Amino acid sequence: MKPGHIDKILISIFQRTFRSITDEMSISLTKTTRSPILCEAKDFVTGLYDSEGQMLEQTENLPILSFSLGPVCKVIIDQYCNDIHEGDVIIHNDVFTMGNQNNDVAIFKPIFHNNQLIGWSAAKGHQADIGGAVQGGYNPNATEVWQEAIRIPAVKLYERGILRKDVWNLIFANIRLQMVQEDIKAQIGACTLGERRLKALVERYGIEVFNTHKNALFDSTEKMMRAEIRNIPNGVYEGKSTVYYDGKNIGSKFQIKAKISVKGENIKFDFSGSARQTKGFVNGTYTSSCSAITLTFLQIVNPDIPHNEGMIRPLEYIVPEGTILNASFPAATTFGNHLCPQIADSIFKALGNAIPEKVTAGWNHLLCSLFTGTHQRTGRKYVDICFLGMKGGSGAIMGNDGYDHIGMIDASGGVLDQDYEMFEQQTPHLLLQHEYLCDSGGAGEWRGGLGTVTEILLRGNDTTMVVFGDGDVEPTYGLFGGKGSVLNKIELRFPQKHKGRKYLIPLSKDIVSDIPDGTVYYQIAGGGGGYGNPKKRNRKKVMQDVQNGVVSENCAKKVYGLKSY
Repeated sequence: MKPGHIDKILISIFQRTFRSITDEMSISLTKTTRSPILCEAKDFVTGLYDSEGQMLEQTENLPILSFSLGPVCKVIIDQYCNDIHEGDVIIHNDVFTMGNQNNDVAIFKPIFHNNQLIGWSAAKGHQADIGGAVQGGYNPNATEVWQEAIRIPAVKLYERGILRKDVWNLIFANIRLQMVQEDIKAQIGACTLGERRLKALVERYGIEVFNTHKNALFDSTEKMMRAEIRNIPNGVYEGKSTVYYDGKNIGSKFQIKAKISVKGENIKFDFSGSARQTKGFVNGTYTSSCSAITLTFLQIVNPDIPHNEGMIRPLEYIVPEGTILNASFPAATTFGNHLCPQIADSIFKALGNAIPEKVTAGWNHLLCSLFTGTHQRTGRKYVDICFLGMKGGSGAIMGNDGYDHIGMIDASGGVLDQDYEMFEQQTPHLLLQHEYLCDSGGAGEWRGGLGTVTEILLRGNDTTMVVFGDGDVEPTYGLFGGKGSVLNKIELRFPQKHKGRKYLIPLSKDIVSDIPDGTVYYQIAGGGGGYGNPKKRNRKKVMQDVQNGVVSENCAKKVYGLKSY
């Protein structure tokens, strides 16, 4: 091939090869990690980046991680400059150097060809523990980062292929669970796989062809994204949403304000008007907030746009430091990923009138429990994020009902359910009920996705439950005449020897310790909002929903106006 010549077919080959590599890295992680958070829920992302830290491709099993690796890669490049060598492995989680959440720990591996740095492979996953005051990493009582986690600014675990045992021991002496070490090894393995595959690609085509076609791919993807932006009418659009309770001040409220400017092929997301950072742990980071903006906008545009640097070139982010979406050091920020629903709400509300056919009604917000304790049968400590119970429904969109039991918009279906049997093996608890909740999908011409009801028998006398989330104050909203859904709810039902009393969790950020053996955990995760006037819904669909038990006869008559069956 002549120097500088661009082969359009080869551009496609490179794009699909990059994707297959990150997919293979993802499969490797799924098969080799031990924590259910990773191997079952797939709360991780894998990616490839060029020598400058520009995104070649990512496999975002969890969409909130969509923007989380590239900025850190550039921090690492700036930090180490010429001190990057083949065989290096770098670990990072620090939220004040472009990390998104303390528990989301990243591994980076530089990739060389003929002694020249050509790229990076990376994997970031949510670890079952990351030190700090509370096992599992979520501490609703935190007011500063040191109460949440051990901070890991970019540091080499391996240098020129040699394990730095002192660094390894220092980090993992501050993390409670042995499992985390094994999961980090799995991430290193996935990065090594990515390194091999990218090296093989460059060895086949040569570095010059790689660089020219990589840049052509970026340009092509940028054109695709700019074409999507042109479909949005020029203008300035504003939307807002509310965050409830910062973990410290009961009844506190904080506004998220989006100002979106569209001009030709460019779009700017300005969140300058959002509330100042809180004194509790309900704060975001620049990276978590930009990830939320990115994943929300990607749901509005062509889903076939490749995920590389060209995709984000036309997007401008303004998220000022000191706001709830970009808290200043040393603020607590573990909740930051979970501000995504409010960011998404503000964006959808802002763009609703401009592109009504592309925005959804409200998605169910997160209300989640994290269980820790000692397994009665094995004697081992465990950490379990109750993915089963927290996944509500998505909002409907013009022409389509919402997805049932998909989870928050920051997961967008990426977080998978736990296998029931594996849940009962990994924890001492027993699952009693897990099913769709009737009438939980917001009514509309297109119905919101269904939420769920979950009951779990808690076993053991040292169970601690950390509650974190939102959606227990304001229900999911509908659009254009559509109805909202039900509120989230978590309730503990104590055994008879504790008078059988019920305890409705009053706060959406809380720690409940020493839960008695035999307590029943009861949770409702609401559905998504409906879109359009319910009276216009197809009669056959309403009857089918009634027959399937997901809409009651009463709702069908009163809300949908169905007169007969």
